[in-house]
Amino acid sequence: MNIIKNFDDKINGILQTFDRMLINGYLSHLFNYNKFLYYLIENKVKLKDFKEFANQQTGSLCAHRESYIKENGVSLQYLNSGKLSKDEIARQRFSEDPSKTGLIAAFSVTELCNTMTVKPNHETKKLEVASRPTKCKHYYFYYNDEEFGWMFFKIQTWFPYNTQIYINGREYLSKLLDKNNIKYEMYHNSFSYIEDFDKAQEVADGILNKKLSDSFDGIAKKINNLLPNVERVFHANYYWCIDQCEFATDFNFKDREDLSSIYKTLVETAYFTFSSQDVYSFFGRKLKYLHMFTKGEIVSDLRRRYQGYRIKFKINNNQIKMYDKGNNLRIEVTINNPRDFKVLKSEVDETTGEMLETKKWVPMGKSIANLYRYVEISKSIIRRYVTALPEVDADKLPVKAFTAISSRKDVNGRIYSAFNILNGDILDLFIALSDGAFLINGFNNKLLRQKIFADGDSKQNISKTTRLIAKLRVHKMIKKVPKKNRYYLTTGGRKIINSILLYINKGLLNTA
Repeated sequence: MNIIKNFDDKINGILQTFDRMLINGYLSHLFNYNKFLYYLIENKVKLKDFKEFANQQTGSLCAHRESYIKENGVSLQYLNSGKLSKDEIARQRFSEDPSKTGLIAAFSVTELCNTMTVKPNHETKKLEVASRPTKCKHYYFYYNDEEFGWMFFKIQTWFPYNTQIYINGREYLSKLLDKNNIKYEMYHNSFSYIEDFDKAQEVADGILNKKLSDSFDGIAKKINNLLPNVERVFHANYYWCIDQCEFATDFNFKDREDLSSIYKTLVETAYFTFSSQDVYSFFGRKLKYLHMFTKGEIVSDLRRRYQGYRIKFKINNNQIKMYDKGNNLRIEVTINNPRDFKVLKSEVDETTGEMLETKKWVPMGKSIANLYRYVEISKSIIRRYVTALPEVDADKLPVKAFTAISSRKDVNGRIYSAFNILNGDILDLFIALSDGAFLINGFNNKLLRQKIFADGDSKQNISKTTRLIAKLRVHKMIKKVPKKNRYYLTTGGRKIINSILLYINKGLLNTA
């Protein structure tokens, strides 16, 4: 479905950019037992004195942060319950002075963490470096940042001082639009109005040209006064990793009513017509390997929220969802498990450690250096999803089209029978033709007959499929690719099939 083509008179423009992002920061050298031991040696700390040294470091860290909080005119609040929303409390404080920039609120909480420590080995009777899960104090700093907008920075107070940063792509973009004098209006983390969508998209695309790690390093240096000592020993700062990344495309409708008039139909049609094979193909996977998908699950999830319906398709921890946000139709990809995708990396000579000119595709890691690849993958998933969105008007059946395929055709004196759309075999054929892989790659005789017949290699079924393809072409349900033995559903064919599949299942939505 081409949303812009179908609803061109109702859409202002399209905006693609980041949404919610969680970035973790690690002092990776302090995770390695040998390097952590080296750090202690460089600081002239004996293993038996580690507890005193660690307490001194944590005390210095806490004193520095609390001094930083006071300097910014903010009071530190301790939260003794995980049920309290830090974001809500921070926003409440912000509402008291909406023009304020910089630090808005600061909280301390006790949370689970992993820490590096020294403990006795009962077998060797010696002290040794180890890691263990525990609880410790964490600080949360909420900012109305001049660069990123609304964000928070979280840091633990024990070794190895892990951090986490939350930024919102829409908030970040709003700051950039201000700098570029592009007028806009926002509603609940979405742009309800943008003066120039083309210029706004150029600004959004420019986010990838900025080295975000430099900005994160700057924030970390303000909060962690122990960093200079770590840099002195290892000549390294925080290693920034993408914990969660949401990338979304917003179709901005001229008003909420225009979107509402089609949205429920769009959701229910997608829910009832997209199969697990469709979802599998959205994420760039080849269907011939579907039988090898034995770990994880493919999930279709439809929920009714107070704003309206939200539909989500998920493979493992990666997902694509569609929902309405004000006058925006948002299609959003969340990548939590990047190793399901590939990134092109230069090979390394294992003997010398030098980078080679040759490159190969490898499972993608969480390094922030791969952020560009997150965007490429997300855009590809959204493009496949949008292309596959069914064209159905739930309030108006394509009666003429149904009548046409339900009638015999006479072509050059040869009679082609009608399609009985209530026949079980015909419904199975239509379901097979709606396969997401066929939408992207088309199909041939072999692929189709393997879908609709248990014995796809028998001569009888090969001939039967040939006749079915000819019949589908005569009824203009499919079209042939020039000079190739490949077929695709026509726009009319997809509309008919989606209408049938929707009305077979439609009652399920209203009874859910």
